Amino acid sequence: MVADPAQFSGAADRRCRVTPALYGCPACGRTTAADRPVWHCACGSHLNLVPALGIGRGDIDRAEPSLWRYRAALALAGPPRASLGEGLTPLVTRRWQGAELRFKLESQMPTGSFKDRGTAVMLAHLCEVGVGPIHEDSSGNAGSSIATYAAAAGLACRIFVPATAPRGKVVQIAASGAEVMAVPGTRQAVTDAALAAAASGESFYASHNWQPFFIEGTKTLAYELWEQLGFALPDNIVVPTGYGSNILGLERGFDELERTGEITRRPRLFAVQAENCAAFAAAWEAGGNDYVPIVPQPTMADGIATVKPVRMAEVLGALRRSGGGVIAVPERDIAPAVVALGRLGLFVEPTSATGAAAVTMLLKSGTIRPDDTTVVVVTGHGLKAADKIGEALGI
Repeated sequence: MVADPAQFSGAADRRCRVTPALYGCPACGRTTAADRPVWHCACGSHLNLVPALGIGRGDIDRAEPSLWRYRAALALAGPPRASLGEGLTPLVTRRWQGAELRFKLESQMPTGSFKDRGTAVMLAHLCEVGVGPIHEDSSGNAGSSIATYAAAAGLACRIFVPATAPRGKVVQIAASGAEVMAVPGTRQAVTDAALAAAASGESFYASHNWQPFFIEGTKTLAYELWEQLGFALPDNIVVPTGYGSNILGLERGFDELERTGEITRRPRLFAVQAENCAAFAAAWEAGGNDYVPIVPQPTMADGIATVKPVRMAEVLGALRRSGGGVIAVPERDIAPAVVALGRLGLFVEPTSATGAAAVTMLLKSGTIRPDDTTVVVVTGHGLKAADKIGEALGI
């Protein structure tokens, strides 16, 4: 829907504490105003938003039942052009391997995945600075999200997808009116096609992996968990991870809460990968922050099958600073986790099931304890991969 500014209670009084928003380049050190559509630095590196001052619990707009209740923390000039009620997803408790886990159901977002959290804020910013037609490359969920929010905001959109992308996700993209550009070959070939389109100037590359306002959106997950746990923090947060936007968003959000004195410690962050395509795990095992070449194999968890993440060093740094780590889940454990979660009333896509499978490994190793407060982020709904889940169930 097109957002009515009046719906955001107190919007005029809840301006971001970063004015204006600034980009910082981690490669060349250049700082520039975030006042036009850009997705990378002139030097070729990705960009980050400079740290924000953060907000306290008194700045939360409790009348707003969405992520926009944290509007005062967001580096935006005004309310979004379009909102679909994203955010404020359920946090439910279930028994798992003898432990009480909290499952954060990002699968209940408008398009069925956590991507809506980042997309809503990223497109709000791009609309503010006058973006025109946009495009993105995606294995499915990000494309579905960006296509949907582009339609809500009235933006022309193209989504480059792998020719082998899950049909349900492709149908969701097409239903929004976006142009679907199927690319044969590897996932990198899809990205290369999107980069070529960006070079042509025909449309803006609204990449959730490059544009830092996407992470500005995912940081609201930190605020939401803090509020839903009674303004307390969990001991551990376990996150299925492809490019790492949730990890970086969580760190940014907790950093802001610490800066305002609302918290005095951080949760441990655990990034979960499918063992068959685990770039972060390979770099973690090597003990550094640099990319380690991998030979990817097919995996049910297609949503986190990323060969070369953009912000490799930053994600690994965030994990180390939190005292967490990277867990690579064997392929044989993913389908049983999907089934076991289904028996708990949680219908999740295989990518999300890796989070619960990772908790089993972490409990077995003693890395986390059954009496810890552990949150598992459920990144996508099972309807996203119904055909694949049906095969696993023999249906």
